[in-house]
Amino acid sequence: MPVDLADAIADLHRIAIIERKTTSSRRLDVLADFCIEQLSLRGVMGARKEMQIPGAGRAKRWDVGWEHQGRPRLGVSLKSMLRNIPGTVPNRIDDLIGEVSNVQLQSPEIVVGYLMIFDLDQDAISAKHGTTWFAHLQSALETLSGRSAPHWSTGTVEAALVVGVHLGDWPASARSLPSTNEFFDTIAAEVAARNPSAIDPSS
Repeated sequence: MPVDLADAIADLHRIAIIERKTTSSRRLDVLADFCIEQLSLRGVMGARKEMQIPGAGRAKRWDVGWEHQGRPRLGVSLKSMLRNIPGTVPNRIDDLIGEVSNVQLQSPEIVVGYLMIFDLDQDAISAKHGTTWFAHLQSALETLSGRSAPHWSTGTVEAALVVGVHLGDWPASARSLPSTNEFFDTIAAEVAARNPSAIDPSS
């Protein structure tokens, strides 16, 4: 049965809001299923959840991964930001740079995507940045996105997207969910460019 972004956020709402398990390791399982489905629709077949990817410092399980000829060629990291936003946003930005640098130093050709779900009910103005934390995070992700050959800058990603949703108003806020097409189109295009023999062009 097809999975869409609304399904993924509905499951996050159930686990994090209704059941109050904000740190459950399963809260983004359906979002990972959504990612795998979107990648397969674009010809990147065989991606899987919780794939171990080696890094220069240590190996780490990525939420979604894809490999070709025995090497990891794609990693997608999924995050949810549901509380303590002023403390979480700076940490997430630092985590992104560190996490992707670790894997890129080991495998410079790897494609990396970051997809974050942000609870806008918890957002606030950052006096330091003169804007909301959500807007600040969006700006930071724009700066850190767009990595492509031949300028494979370590610590940046091919694509990143932060989805703002009012979890306290779910499912009403499902009407305003943004499209994820550009995010997955970018990732799939970069994977295809670097692994042309592995991608099904008819998808």
